Amino acid sequence: MLGARAGRERMDAYAGRLRELGHPLARLPETRLDVEHRFGVRVRGLGSVKTLQQLRSRFPELPPSDVGAAAGRGAVGGDDDARARAVARPFTAGGWARTPEVRFFALPAPLDPGDFGTSLLERLPLACLQGGGSAVACATTPDDVLNELFSAALYGGVGGQGQGGAYARLFAWESLYALMGLPADVPFLDAVRTTPDHRWVRFLASTPWFHHDTADLGFAVLDPSRTRVAVLAATDTDVTAPGG
Repeated sequence: MLGARAGRERMDAYAGRLRELGHPLARLPETRLDVEHRFGVRVRGLGSVKTLQQLRSRFPELPPSDVGAAAGRGAVGGDDDARARAVARPFTAGGWARTPEVRFFALPAPLDPGDFGTSLLERLPLACLQGGGSAVACATTPDDVLNELFSAALYGGVGGQGQGGAYARLFAWESLYALMGLPADVPFLDAVRTTPDHRWVRFLASTPWFHHDTADLGFAVLDPSRTRVAVLAATDTDVTAPGG
């Protein structure tokens, strides 16, 4: 018991010192939040999703929607370089083979969450969905997204380098905040409380953009106003690809 108390005191002192220095890691919660329960957990059969069949087998597929297709055709893209860099940081820090595609869109009218899926995504001007091939979108959860962001930074790309656990955690949270469009000063627990108000989608496509080799990821997030969409796509390979 005394050893545990001494260890806790050292941790508290270290956290306090980080706050005094204004260190980026001082932002992080001192204990793991429930939404982080999958960090570092390896489960047999739940490795990288690299095929549409694997995606369908692990997540509930979303039905096609004419309303979603119309919303995708009417969506307007917007630029936010700082936000895009934050979304992509777990992948750029780890040296993934291709720079992730990060895009933000405004919809012409509020969209019912049930219409947020493949039909909408395929009508957006996304490079990752161009060039032929089919796409699949499935409903997912924020803990799945956060865990993938953490893993991308922690393990790094095949030709890159993984980050330490604390920095991987920081980059994952910063990416999740950016996907949700939250300011950095929003407390972590408040951010977690807002996650059910968003619609979380995981997608994949058999298009040339994805390498279909080591790791492929696609996430889309619909905000609580149901009018704004953030999209992240990433892919990795152990083969050097031109134009990566």
